[in-house]
This record gives sequence, structure tokens and C-alpha cells, in this order.
Amino acid sequence: GSERIARYAFELAKRTGKKSVAVVHKANIMKLTDGLFLRTTEEVAKDFPGIELRNLIVDNCCMQLVMRPEQFEIIVTQNLYGDILSDLCAGLVGGLGIVPGANIGKDVAIFEPVHGSAPDIQGQNKANPTALLQSACMLLEHVGEIEKAKSIYAALVKTLSIPSNRTGDLGGSASTTSFTQALIANL
Repeated sequence: GSERIARYAFELAKRTGKKSVAVVHKANIMKLTDGLFLRTTEEVAKDFPGIELRNLIVDNCCMQLVMRPEQFEIIVTQNLYGDILSDLCAGLVGGLGIVPGANIGKDVAIFEPVHGSAPDIQGQNKANPTALLQSACMLLEHVGEIEKAKSIYAALVKTLSIPSNRTGDLGGSASTTSFTQALIANL
């Protein structure tokens, strides 16, 4: 499993023209499990000489993401650290309501907002559909519909650029319905 995810990260970097992959771990303490993950990633990196492997302990990675997030292109890590880092990054860009998610395997891919179904606001017409829309854009890109994804994303950016279109989690007062109507008009 460690080799499969590390290889996917490097293949993704190669396919998308990225120059580096950061492996995030706690191998200084979790010597067996994280150590295996780190060593495996280092071995896989040898097959991709044009891509730099950056080695970061999860604590330092969190600080670096807050201070200089632009330094990261692709991060490969284990599930626990991925959950922590994804919520930290969501906080940096506005919250869980706007962050897309993807679980991509060899034969199956699932795209969904990272926040889940938000049952606490079900039926109240105040959910922010941005994360769902961005997840749909990722799905479209995954299946090769790049122009359709770009079109939806451009409409989303245009919609969010107007403060009155933003839902409550982004400091606005728009309902899910009015946000969606604005997005459709911009599409």
C-alpha cells in the first residue's frame, strides 16, 4: 500500500508537470510504521529522477503549510496525517465548505466534499455548495472533461467574487438556492 500511494504521487507529479513531492511522516517516533512508509517512498522516488522528494515530519509540515503553503505541490502521507493536514489547509482557504475531496484508486475514484453531508444544517437552505461543485470539477478533470470543469470553476469564481452570493460560512447571507441561481446565471 505504501508503494502504491507513493508511486501514484510521483506519477501524478510527472503527469501534471510538478517538480516536487513532499513525504509527510513521523518516522522519528513511529519508527516501524512511518519508517516503512518513508523508506518505501524514498525507494519509489529513485524511479523519478526529475522530481525532488522533500522529507517533512508532520509537525513541521503543519507549520510550513501555515507560513508558506505555496512551497508545496504534492504531499504524500498516510491517512491520519492526511486528515489532519486537509483540515488545516481547509482552514487556510476559508473552511470545509469550499474544499473538494477525491479518493482515487486504480479502478475506482470517488469525489466528494471533505465536510461530508453536514446533517446539522440539513433542510435549512444554508449549505455552501462550493465544495460539492469543486469535487464535481475534479471528477470532470479525472474523466478528461477539462473544458467543462474549467467552465464550472470560472462560474464559481465569478459567483464567489460577489459578496452577496456568499453563504453564511463565508460571511455572506446567501441561501443555497440563491447561490445556485447566481452560479447558473454565471455559467
